[in-house]
Amino acid sequence: MEIRGLIDRGYVHTVIRKRPVDVHKGDCGKVLIVAGSREMAGAAIFAGKAAIRCGSGLVKICTNKKIFLSLQTSVPEAICMEWGNTKDDLMQYDCIAIGPGMGVDRRSKNILKMILKDFDKTVVIDADGLNTIAKYDELQQLVRKTEASVIMTPHIGEAKRLLGNADIADLTRIEIASFLRKKYGCMIIVKGANTLVAVSDEDAYTNTTGNPGMATAGSGDVLTGIITSLAGQGLAPEDAAKAGVFVHGLSGDLAADKLGEYGLVASDIADYVPFALKELTE
Repeated sequence: MEIRGLIDRGYVHTVIRKRPVDVHKGDCGKVLIVAGSREMAGAAIFAGKAAIRCGSGLVKICTNKKIFLSLQTSVPEAICMEWGNTKDDLMQYDCIAIGPGMGVDRRSKNILKMILKDFDKTVVIDADGLNTIAKYDELQQLVRKTEASVIMTPHIGEAKRLLGNADIADLTRIEIASFLRKKYGCMIIVKGANTLVAVSDEDAYTNTTGNPGMATAGSGDVLTGIITSLAGQGLAPEDAAKAGVFVHGLSGDLAADKLGEYGLVASDIADYVPFALKELTE
């Protein structure tokens, strides 16, 4: 695997364009986000808010009913759905994200299994979705076999678990991505400074936006929401992944310019997504 180039403003401007005047919400993507739990309502809020701020026409959040009030207060534009209702027709969605704050248990396994078997569009897997896959061999095999276009978004700790707790401390990010590609056969985003997007066994790209203030809880959930939104709006999986990390980083940069890096939180990054998109489409 080699670095083929940088993910920069010039590239992103070619895939994220100003909207036509006659666009309606049905043109802007319907996405499902499976996230959150009683202990981690924030993860669902950050992912859902980011998807809405990134322009999704409709966002449905599948989660624990006990956090509906928090969600409906923090993200009133989103539709809430209980865990047990994920047996709805999955093909009605343009993209599905799964994992942020959902927990690692048999319920999470069963939902992942259903999505990987029954959905053939783009699936973004993050956080506890990755940790659940790391725990169950059956899911690891399904990731390789699924007809869906899978995008995994691990940080270094999650990457270690996905590789069977192998010692990866001395590996470069591109080496980690290469091992993950060989094991899972899907697109890999290794998060961190200069986030790496591995789109194939040969090609990887380095992001050029972002700052140290983004090293904060929930930042990855925002990234999941952004990528999910872009894929749901019709971007090809590779473009959604590459443009998503750029928009995420640019949102963090704009937020840090106003607020500083030390006090930056995930909700700040999500709130600045519209400003990042405005810059990219003007």
